[in-house]
Amino acid sequence: MSDLGTKLSLKPGAAKGLQVAAVVASFNHVYTSRLLSRAAARLKGLGAGFVTVETVPGALELPLAAQWLAASGRYDAVVVIGCIIRGDTSHYDLVCQGALQGSLRASQDSGVPVIFGVITVENKAQALARCNGGPKDAGKHAAEAAVHMARLCHRLKER
Repeated sequence: MSDLGTKLSLKPGAAKGLQVAAVVASFNHVYTSRLLSRAAARLKGLGAGFVTVETVPGALELPLAAQWLAASGRYDAVVVIGCIIRGDTSHYDLVCQGALQGSLRASQDSGVPVIFGVITVENKAQALARCNGGPKDAGKHAAEAAVHMARLCHRLKER
């Protein structure tokens, strides 16, 4: 049994042999390209890589593309990457919920981990803080979650 107070850690090579796909929203590409770069670097450091990177227009299109990739049977995990910055209307809340719920549904329906690497922020400064490295690096965190969940899925299927 694991200690819930212990931070999950991964060693180099932890992702060896894993096939990971990414779906990236082109909207707010200044931030999503950085998130993708950080995720790819972390996966490479762990021994995996993005086999496929697909681009979609925005965050609401992420779940369907993730569902297609997950259902293909070619990937151990799919990472969705986007950046939603609050504006002056309720559109922000609708896009956040749609992207999140759709990504969860894609994961549950396929049985393949679909990792939500979408940052939802109030402003551009917060977006930069979450895609430029450091402790809030959402790209790195999404990559690590993909590896953890893919490994867990493999372990549980072996039992």
